[in-house]
Amino acid sequence: MTRNKGKRLNQYLSDYVVFDLETTGVRPEVDQIIEIAALRVREHNIVGKYSTLVNPGMHIPPSATAVNHITDDMVEDEPKIEEVLGGFLEFAGNDVLVGHNIHSFDLNFIIDAAMGVFGRDVRNNYVDTLYMARNCLPKLPHYKLSDVANHFGISAVGAHRALNDCVINQGCYESLGKILIERQKVEPEAICPKCGAEMVKRSGKYGEFYGCSDFPRCRGTRKL
Repeated sequence: MTRNKGKRLNQYLSDYVVFDLETTGVRPEVDQIIEIAALRVREHNIVGKYSTLVNPGMHIPPSATAVNHITDDMVEDEPKIEEVLGGFLEFAGNDVLVGHNIHSFDLNFIIDAAMGVFGRDVRNNYVDTLYMARNCLPKLPHYKLSDVANHFGISAVGAHRALNDCVINQGCYESLGKILIERQKVEPEAICPKCGAEMVKRSGKYGEFYGCSDFPRCRGTRKL
C-alpha cells in the first residue's frame, strides 16, 4: 500500500510534536490503535500534551497486552478512533512530528486512520529517531527506544505506554540533536541543500554521490 507521507528530516529542531501509539498488533491493515499520546515542544521545552486510550472495537490480543499492558477492560468505555483522531491531528497541526520508528510503524497507522475517518492524508514532515540514532550512535548494539534512552542515562521506566514513550523519546531526541549539530559541522553533506531531508549515498552513472532521501520528490544532490 502506497502512503503519502511528508519528508523524513534529519534535523535538530526547537519546535515539534513528539508522538507515540500503542496498537493491537503491527499490521495497519488489520490491527487498530488503542492509545495515542503526543507532546508539544517549543524552544526545546514541553508546553502541552495530548493523551487518550482508544476503543479499538476488537479484542486486544494477549501478545499486545504483554507489551503495553493495555487490556480490553481498560478500553471498553473509551472513545473510538473516529472520536479522538481529530483531536490528535488538531494538536499536531502542521508541526514536524518526532517519534521512534514512526517511518515504518506509527505514521502508517495514523495515515490509514486519517484516510479511513476523514479521507485525507497526513503530510507533516517528520524526524524518526530510529534513523537518527543509527546515524549518531553507530556503535550502539541495538536501537530500540529503551536502548537509546539507556545510552543517554534517561529512565525508560514505564516504556510501552504512549505518553511515557513520548517523554522518553523527547529526551532522546534532544540528546541526539546535540550530537547531530556537532556532526554536521564536519559533515554538511548529511543534510539536503534543497529541502533539509537526510542525504544518503547512492550510485549513479558517474559513480557514488549523496542524494536526497526524499527522492523523487526532491532531487537534491551533493558530491562525495
